[in-house]
Amino acid sequence: MNQVALVGRITKDPILRKVSGGRVQLSFVLAVSRNFKNQNGEVDSDFVLCTMWGHGAENTAKHCGKGSLIGVGGRIQSRTYEREDKSRVYVTEVFTEDVRFLATKKRSNDNLYGEAAESHATTSTVAEMKEEEHFNLPNREAEGLPIF
Repeated sequence: MNQVALVGRITKDPILRKVSGGRVQLSFVLAVSRNFKNQNGEVDSDFVLCTMWGHGAENTAKHCGKGSLIGVGGRIQSRTYEREDKSRVYVTEVFTEDVRFLATKKRSNDNLYGEAAESHATTSTVAEMKEEEHFNLPNREAEGLPIF
C-alpha cells in the first residue's frame, strides 16, 4: 500500500504549468512540522515536494498562495535523472490526489503560470515565513530551501 496524508503550509506560491496534450501540472513544496522538538527545543519541519494534475491543480493554484495551510492525500513516487555533469539526482515527491484547503492565503501575484510567479521567491520571503505562527523552519534551512 502506498498512501500518504500530510498537513502543512505551502512555502511559496504554487507553480502551474501546461504540459503536452493540454494537461496542467501544479508543483509546490509543503512544509510539514514534526511532532517532536529537537535538542534546542524547537520544532523542525520537513519540506515535501508535491505534484498535482488536472482540475484539482488549477483550483489549488487559484485559491492557495504562500503560507496557505492545506491537507494533501496521495502517494509517494520516486524518480531519477542525470544532470549535465553526469551526476544522478534522486527525487521523491508526493503525487497529490486530494487536497483540503484549511486556511488559504492569497497569491502574491495573479499569474498562475510560468516563470513570473516563480521569480519572486527569495531568501527573505522564506525568512518572513519563519516568523509566521505554527511554521517552523529549521535553522540550517534559513538560507534557502534545498529543493525546488
